[in-house]
Parts: sequence; C-alpha cells; structure tokens
Amino acid sequence: MSTHSYKKFEDSDSGALPDKMTVYQECLQAFNASPVQAKRCRLLLSRLLRLLYAGETFPRVEATNMFFSISKLFHHNDASLRQLVYLATKELCAISDDILMATASIMKDIQNGEIVYKPNAVRTLARVLDGTTIHAAERAMRNCVVDKNPNVSSAALVSSYHLLPVAKDVVKRWTNETQEAITSNKSFPDSQYSTHEHYGNNKLLSTTYTYQYHALGLLYQLRNHDKMALMKMIQQFDSQPLRSSLATVQLIRYVGQLIEEDGDLTQPLWRFFPVWLKNKSDMVELEAAKTILSLPKFTSDQQMQAIGTLQVLLSVPRTVTRFAAVRILNRIAMKNPQKIMVCNIELEGMINDSNRSVSTYAITTLLKTGNSENVDRLVKTISGFMDDISDEFKIIVIDAIRTLSLKFPEKHKSMLNFLNDVLRDEGGFVFKNAIIEAIFDISKFIPSSRELALEMLCEFIEDCEYTELAVRVLHLLGDEGPKTSNPTLYIRHIYNRVVLENSIVRSSAVIALSKFALIGDESITKSIKVLLERCLQDVDDEVRDRAALSLKLLSTKDIEQAKNFITPTFKYSLPILEQQLSLYVKSNDKSSFEYPFDIKTIPTMTEEEAKTAEFKEKTTVYDESSIHVDSSKKDKEEKLNESTKEAMLQQQYSHDFAAIPEIAAYGTLLHSSVAVELTEKETEFVVTAVKHIFENHVVIQYNIENTLTDIQLEDVSVVSLPEVDDYSEEFLMPIDVLKPQTKGSIYVSFTRPESIETSSFTNTLSYTSKDIDPSTGEPADEEEGFPDEYQIEDLSITPGDFIIPSFTGNFTLAWDDLDNEESAVFNLGDVPSGGLQEVVDRLIKTLSMMACESTDIVSASASHVLKLYGKSIHGEKIAAIIRLAASSKGIMMKNQVRSSDANLSELVANHIE
Repeated sequence: MSTHSYKKFEDSDSGALPDKMTVYQECLQAFNASPVQAKRCRLLLSRLLRLLYAGETFPRVEATNMFFSISKLFHHNDASLRQLVYLATKELCAISDDILMATASIMKDIQNGEIVYKPNAVRTLARVLDGTTIHAAERAMRNCVVDKNPNVSSAALVSSYHLLPVAKDVVKRWTNETQEAITSNKSFPDSQYSTHEHYGNNKLLSTTYTYQYHALGLLYQLRNHDKMALMKMIQQFDSQPLRSSLATVQLIRYVGQLIEEDGDLTQPLWRFFPVWLKNKSDMVELEAAKTILSLPKFTSDQQMQAIGTLQVLLSVPRTVTRFAAVRILNRIAMKNPQKIMVCNIELEGMINDSNRSVSTYAITTLLKTGNSENVDRLVKTISGFMDDISDEFKIIVIDAIRTLSLKFPEKHKSMLNFLNDVLRDEGGFVFKNAIIEAIFDISKFIPSSRELALEMLCEFIEDCEYTELAVRVLHLLGDEGPKTSNPTLYIRHIYNRVVLENSIVRSSAVIALSKFALIGDESITKSIKVLLERCLQDVDDEVRDRAALSLKLLSTKDIEQAKNFITPTFKYSLPILEQQLSLYVKSNDKSSFEYPFDIKTIPTMTEEEAKTAEFKEKTTVYDESSIHVDSSKKDKEEKLNESTKEAMLQQQYSHDFAAIPEIAAYGTLLHSSVAVELTEKETEFVVTAVKHIFENHVVIQYNIENTLTDIQLEDVSVVSLPEVDDYSEEFLMPIDVLKPQTKGSIYVSFTRPESIETSSFTNTLSYTSKDIDPSTGEPADEEEGFPDEYQIEDLSITPGDFIIPSFTGNFTLAWDDLDNEESAVFNLGDVPSGGLQEVVDRLIKTLSMMACESTDIVSASASHVLKLYGKSIHGEKIAAIIRLAASSKGIMMKNQVRSSDANLSELVANHIE
C-alpha cells in the first residue's frame, strides 16, 4: 500500500499527546482492577510512556501513586505487559518517592524469573538503587555481569555505567567479573532469541558478542586514569582477540587516544594495526585506517598500509563502505594529496557511481590530487550531476574547485565558467554564498581573472534574491571595478541596484559608485556626481545620508582626503579589534565609559599585508588529527586559523613590551619568531625562546617552566653569548622567584647591526635553588639555597627572523622583476620519515616566507619545486625557488634566491638548518 493510500485513513489527532489527567485516572483504575486486563493495561502504559518520553512530568504524589499501582502488575504473567511495566517503572523512578519498595519484586525476577524478564529487571534495578542501597544487590549484579546469557550480561554492564556516578567504589569491585565477561564465550540458550546482523563482510556475525563492547567500555571507565592499567588491558587482546566488531572499533579508538597523548607508544602498539587492517569486518578496517592516517606519529610506510586497505575497500559492493573509505581519503587529500595518488584509478572508476554522494567525494578527491592535464575533464564530468546532489555535497565540490583554482591559476577560466553555471541553479543561501566566496577568492588572488569574475558577479546581482550577497558583491565591485580597463561597464550595473533594490542594497550601491569617482577621469567623476544627486531624493534616510556625504567628499579640493575616507589604504586587524573591544567593555564601567576607546592601539595592515593574511587563512590546511579528535574538546583559541593566531600573538608581544620602559623605547616591534625549544619537554626546566626584532635591537625572550614540585628557583637568568661581535648585550631582565610548577620570562636585549646579519648564541641557565618546606609550601627561613647552572641548546639568529611572508598573485612576474640572484647547492642527508613534505614544511618555517602556487604541498616522492615569496623588515622583496630531489644518497637541494638587496639574497641562499 502506498503512503498516499493509507495516510488518509489515519486519525487526524494521532500526532497529539494524550491528556495527562485522563491517562493518570485510567491508569489507577485499570492497574487496581481485578482481574487485570492485560491488553488495556498495555495500551495505557504506552500512552503513559509517550507522555514521559515527550518531556511531560507528574507531581510527586501522583507519580508515586502510579508507581505503586504499576508495581502490582509484576504478578501478571503476560510477557508483553511485563516488559512495558519495566519501561514505565524506569521512567517513574526519577519523580516518585519510596521506590525502594519495588526492589523485592525486581529482585525476584532477577533471581528466579524467566530469562525474558531478567535483562529488563536488571536495567530497572539500577534506576531504583542508589549509593546507599546498592550493597544489598551487589551480589546479584555481579552474577548478572558473568551470566551465560549475553542479553543479561549486557544489561548488567550497561547498568553499571549508570551506577558509576553514584557508586563508583562499588562498581570498581566488579572489575574481575567485567574482565571475565570480555573473555567469555556466551551464547543464547534458545534459538528463538538468536538474532543476527550484517557487519559488512557478507557473513552473519552473531550479536551475542555485543556484551564484549559493553564490558570493554566499562573496563575503560574504571582504568582510564591509569596508563599502565590501560596498556595491560590492551595487551591482553594480543593473545585473545575480540570477537565483537563494535568492541574492536572501540579498542582502536582507545589505542589512538593513548598514542595521541604519548607518541612513544606508537611503535609498541603498532603490532595490533596490521591485524586490524586485514580484519573480516569493514568497520574495523575503516577505523584502523582512519586512526593511522589521523595521527602524524605514524611513519609514511605505516600510513601507506592504511591507504592500501582503503584502496581495497573502494571496490567493495557495499555502498556505505565505499562512502566511508572515499570520505577518509578526501580528508587526507586536503593535507597530503600525494599519499592517495595510488588510489586514483579506483577513484576514477567511482566517478559514475550509482550513489551520488560517493561519486561526489570521488570527484572532489581527484580534484585535490589532480594535475593541470585532467582538471578540465574532471570539471566537465562533475557538471553532469550537480543537479542530482544535495546542497551539502555541492558545497564540498565548490570548495574543491576553489582550492584547485588557487593551485592551478592558469585554469581559472574553466573554473569560473563552472562556478557561473552552478550559480544560476536553484539553491539555498549557504550554497550560493559558497559560490560567491569561491569567485571572490579567484578574482582576488588571481589578478588575470578579475574582469571575467566581475562580469559574472554583475550578472548575478541582476537577479539576486539574497540581500547580504548583493551587498558583498557591490562592495567587491567598488573595490576592484575602478582597477579594470573598462570601469564604466560596472557603473551601469551598480546604478541599476539604486533604482531596483531595497534600501540596504541601495545604500551599498551609493558607496560603490562613489569609489568609481576617485579614478581620476573627469567625465566619469561628473557622471557619478549626477547619479549621486539623484540619490538625494531617495525615500530612505540612510541612502540620502550616504549620497550627501559622498558628494561632499568628492567636492573637496583635497582629493587625497576623500580617497582616504572612501577607499582607505589600510585595514584594521579585525581579530585584534574584536579582542580589544571585548577587553574595553569588560574593564570599564558599562554605564559611564569614562575613558574613550583608543583606535590607535589597533595595528593596521596595508592592502598587501591584508591579502597575505587572507591568503594564508584560505590556504591553511589543518592537521588530519581533526578527523580523530573531538573538536568540542579543543580550546576556542586553537580553532582560530594560523594567521589570526599569529596576529594576536604579535599584538600580545607589543602590549607586553609597552609595559617595559627599556624595551618600549626601542620603537615598533617589526617581527617576532615562533617559539624555539631549547630543552626537551621532559626535563626539569623547560626552556623556549622567542626572537623579537626591532629597528636597532634584538630582544630574546626566554620562557622558563619549573616542572619540579619541591624546588623553588631564585635569581633566574640566562647567560647568552653571541658569536658575532656586532651583537652586544645591553641589559638582562631576570626572574626574581620561580615557584614550583610555574612559568616566567627572562628578557635579554642586544644591539644589532643596521644590515641583516646572522649569529649564534650560546645559552646557560643560571639560578639559585631552594628546597620547599612541605608543611608551609615556602622555603625555610634558614635555607640559603645553592647556586647552579643548567646548559641549554644554542639559539641562532637566521635570515628568516628578518623576513615577513608576503603574497604575490603572479610569482613568475615577481621573480622576473627582482635582481641580485644567488644560488647554492646542499646535501640535506637522509630522507626523513615524513619524506619531502617534512623538508618543505621545515624550509617554509625556517625561511619565514609564503609558499606560492600551492608548492607547499608535495605531489611527488622523488622531486619537488618550492616557490617562496616575502619581504624583509626593511621592505626589500625576496623570492626563492628551491629544487629538491630525493635518492638513495639523500636529499639534494638547489636554492635560487632573488632580492632587491644583494646581501639578503646571499644570506638566504646560503643559510640552511
């Protein structure tokens, strides 16, 4: 029967909740009747449960009356009725009084009742008992944990979870029984209860092993604070493998969590993974592969084994398995596309998969791993079924197209044509916004695509149903339109919005028009003024005010003032502005705000710096650990993109130095390096260093952490000696007292030469240590302490400390514009475990330059070309082309550098760490 034929026979009020008072009265009447009508009681219990599950509640008196009325039904032998009785009893336990009175009836079913009642009785008993009464049923619960019937055992194990918050010490005493439940082999006593499920391997695995999943989870809850106990628990499954696929998946997650917390456990625990990667269950293979690929602590060879397993799973007939495998590969392709290129043949075979979700992921994965030769073919293929997939998957495709456009700028025409076609299709705001974002990025970071992209956006706003998108497009047209060869083409489209759109869009269009008046062409400026004068008659005051302000600015003699107001040459750092405004609101009296907010404290960025930060944000790929780690556990600051965190950290350094008069006198902070580790993290004193570059000075900030619990450090300083005489120490700011398990910072200032010059500093930590009195937490009065020294690693001032990453839309053009070329050849030694990708990441970090044309991602294992661009703290532009080749003899590197400063080219070309 079709849905259309049987729906019309339904009661129109079938979706409404029953009346609470009616249910209450009928329940009391039916449950106290003699004899009990089982069918009517089942119906009333169903209505009661429907109310309780919907969030309805009863006063405690009424709930208690129903609870005891329901408890009378324990004597009825109808199996269906008894099961509903247990369900209702569980729900009423939380809102009833004197619930312990039902313990005797429940215990009777647990000890002597039929097997069909026993699991329900165990679950209900856990809701009736609390921390003070559980001792009476402890023996019964222990017996149920090791019961031969798997349903009873699972019910007891799951109930133990609910008892942990109220009686953890009691549940801990069941550890041996829980351990026995994991290793036992239970089976159903009667075939009528035996059920089976598909686990993805074309074999029927008995669900009797589900108790292992419950037992493993409980055992982990009891031991999760003891790493050695967890390791012992995991190692026992080396000789006694789990039979439950669910339990094995959970065990893999526990192993992954241990490896994430302690990387030294990676190799000892690796012996389990080859077995899991060849398991009979697809879910186990997928979970093992995902864990290996999500943790960077595994070697490249180990990760390739996981990818080999996923490659096999791409060809299985089960759709859900293929979907899961290609989804994992898609995520890995974001960071390391070269690793999954071995799967390209299987992925191309999935392009025409019957399931559109699978084919979409296959296409987007191929796009991320594709090259300039097959891009057009892939885009043409995916255009054929964009109408058949949901907006969610369309957005995934759009994001892949955007990434590919930035990777292969020469293919921007085909990418823009594809985006223009899908922009005309039906779709929600999120989908349309994703397309607009992609077009914005292409036009912004690929200058040759600007005019084509703007023409497409002009067509879009002619029939745009979303005000927010129309405003954003008008803003971009106002910024980029005046820079094109034919700016008048866009003026007509913008003025159409003044005539046809709502007040919000009209206001944005007025500002966009005024930006075209600043081009310098008198005829265009005159025409713009005429159009703005018409806007003075607009019905909306916002439109009139903006038009009047624009006309006033355009009429001034100081045209530069008008340009600075309408099209400012700088931008504020929005994350820092938000942070400072939040601090201002919290630190002042909200009713008065006596001191005004000082906008001058917010750092500004030029258009080039803003574009650099935005490009880093758009192209930053987060580590694959985000696949495995629950993002809800991460701190909010860790979710910020890398460029935002760097800007906020730079602002924090500037704020700290402003409070130190000696350093504040040095002027503006030009550049700060990333933190450099000078000791191991496991040492007694953990030391990191940050290098701060000023106009004529270098300030080294040594961050010291005292990890000891019974030693206090006093007069803590760092003796830092430069190897180059051009660096001379000016002052040292030590730490007076560093208490146990606290952190502090030492500042050492050096004068530096006017030109960029490298140097190495030898460092020695000097301090006076004092023992702590355990009773007071302070050193004894007579304790004088003894002086000591601690040798830490050397610190180098490198050329990268004087270079700031910078964006260029055309690396070839930027390279050709620079002179003063220097080159050098190096042998970097053996290939590291991370391959050429690890070398590339290290070079980008060391040289502090921005990778161009997506060369930060290695696509081949034998050779790679890295293109870097930046500028020095003095403004000199610098570009580098680094060629890497790996062989059995190691990694050979040729470093070609061009710069507007010959000294800078020589330093960067010859420096390697």
